[in-house]
Amino acid sequence: MQQVYFPARVVRGAGAINQLGILAAALGKRAVVLGGKTALEGTSALIDAQLAAVGVVKCADVWYGGECSETQILRLAQAVRTHAADVIIVVGGGKALDTGKAVGLETSRPVITLPTIAATCAAVTPLTIRYHDDGHFRDLYPLPVAPAAVIIDSDILATAPLRWLAAGLGDTLAKWYELRAISGDRDVTGFGASSMANSQLCYQQIARFGAAACDAVRQRQATPALDQVLDAVFLFAGLTSLMSNGAHAAAAHALYEGFTVCDKTRAYGHGLLVGFGNLCLLALEGRSDEELLEAIALAKACAIPTSLAAIAPTLTPEENAAIVNAAVTAPDMGNMPHVVTCETLREAIHRVERLVISAC
Repeated sequence: MQQVYFPARVVRGAGAINQLGILAAALGKRAVVLGGKTALEGTSALIDAQLAAVGVVKCADVWYGGECSETQILRLAQAVRTHAADVIIVVGGGKALDTGKAVGLETSRPVITLPTIAATCAAVTPLTIRYHDDGHFRDLYPLPVAPAAVIIDSDILATAPLRWLAAGLGDTLAKWYELRAISGDRDVTGFGASSMANSQLCYQQIARFGAAACDAVRQRQATPALDQVLDAVFLFAGLTSLMSNGAHAAAAHALYEGFTVCDKTRAYGHGLLVGFGNLCLLALEGRSDEELLEAIALAKACAIPTSLAAIAPTLTPEENAAIVNAAVTAPDMGNMPHVVTCETLREAIHRVERLVISAC
């Protein structure tokens, strides 16, 4: 049996936050706002005004803790209960949103997600990526419920640093690259075909609008190109995940999971690391130099790193080996259609970097 959990409401576009009050009032009377420190500071006045206008009490702003770990999830769940909140509003990036969704499950409260950076599709998916308290990857934690409402406000997202949009573009491109790699020529169900179609749409939208969306963020302006890319990052990527029942990740995400064992790369940004992993995935598949060079050009246009040196220029051979070893044994690497060894992954990384040099 396959179960699919969709967000109940999605509001998107410039000024979408102006619907927050109506959405919150339909779900409860007392709200706790969880999120990252910067996100809480940047949205507090907007959220206060929205909740006050509809008579919803904001009980507290609570920092999510910096890691989406079981420790933080349980701490925040207790805070929600202590404040007698009946709705949770979560603001910030992927880790904050993932934490808030898990807190909603732990407390049986509806969750409204308000992403302040476009780095992942975490705002819409019924999935949390959990880490240990020290930041090491722990596991994928499927949730039996999606957010009750999602607010994607391009006015807010246009003011975030470019690196976070670049991370979102890298993570979203992976939906196509990875799903294509693991689907192969096998027969697919309607769900699989839908997932594949949405993943391809992710790629097409980014190929067409990604560079212009990056320019919009550089200028801190919401534009039609940015809206198109945000739809890909949040909605089409989210639908890819939903319709594939979460089984769509492969070597690009495995390499990210490998990066989390190293202090120098752990905090670089999930989607930026996945974005580099996309290129290595193409090399692992044995795709042509022409196709790899095209992917490298798109990555550069979208501000995605294309070499290890761009991520962490001082990696030692021992740190490189630890990353590769962890990536090869990561759960997502097991989805690849062929066995990936430390040697083949190192060769793939070196091939990408040689092509990057030749393209300069």
